[in-house]
Amino acid sequence: MAALQNPGSGTREPGVGPANVRGTLKRDEPMARHTSWRVGGPADRYFEPADRADLLAFARRLPPDEPVLWLGLGSNLLVRDGGFRGTVIALHGALGGLSRDSETTLYAEAGVHCARLAKFAQQQRLAGLGFMAGIPGTVGGALAMNAGAFGGETWPVVREVEVLFRDGATAWLDAGHFGVAYRHVIPPPGFLGFLAARFRVAPDEDGEASRTRAALARRKATQPVGRPSAGSTFRNPPGEHAARLIEAAGLKGARVGGATVSTLHANFILTEAGATAADVEALIETIRRTVKERTGVELEPEVRIVGEPAHA
Repeated sequence: MAALQNPGSGTREPGVGPANVRGTLKRDEPMARHTSWRVGGPADRYFEPADRADLLAFARRLPPDEPVLWLGLGSNLLVRDGGFRGTVIALHGALGGLSRDSETTLYAEAGVHCARLAKFAQQQRLAGLGFMAGIPGTVGGALAMNAGAFGGETWPVVREVEVLFRDGATAWLDAGHFGVAYRHVIPPPGFLGFLAARFRVAPDEDGEASRTRAALARRKATQPVGRPSAGSTFRNPPGEHAARLIEAAGLKGARVGGATVSTLHANFILTEAGATAADVEALIETIRRTVKERTGVELEPEVRIVGEPAHA
């Protein structure tokens, strides 16, 4: 599919964004190419900015009511087969800045892989971000859902975040401007997306790096690493583990079309060639219904589901 690039022409795609972007702007881009489940219909527009300035210039020209989906690695996302009616802004090729601000602060832009941030902290002999090694996404995605792993969560280590608002303004805000809970974040009015964050760190004096390596080894042995999935599909209920409930309901190996429950870790849904987003969503609902019937616990998806079903 040809990119809609036309530097210097002064023309633009009707209704959205400048056409003289330096990044890549596409129409009808299949989201199956950009999600870890490898399923999903087309986005009306798909934009990969060249850098921060390119992103801001594009975002400031968006209509105020344009639906916008910010995309990291697509690892916590299900786009329905009918696609996304709006604009997808993909950050994993831009906003990759990463540095040490001070003895107690690391700076990371929203497109930085969480594992890269964890490794950078380890190289700096700093503790506090080891859990990020277990998050299969970007800093922006981790901020958006308060992602966590290995007993740690994102927002408790956030000092402040840089955000972009719908009117094109940017600002650094502290955590008090956001409502934060388990795998859930409520942004302030007018919020469009995260640009960067500063994280609290401390000298690694009690062996966090070695504990992180051990946790990664355990994860590799107990989870279907390398298979198409979105990581954990459901949030853990209070005092319980979603995987245990799904296994107790006899759902390991359950299948809908090309989507299956992993036999290695029951909170993972895997996809195979020919799978559809509808298969995944139907399996999610089957799991929720069956677990509710057999255990009385109602599981809540951890993954974000967006877009429209395929048209008949």
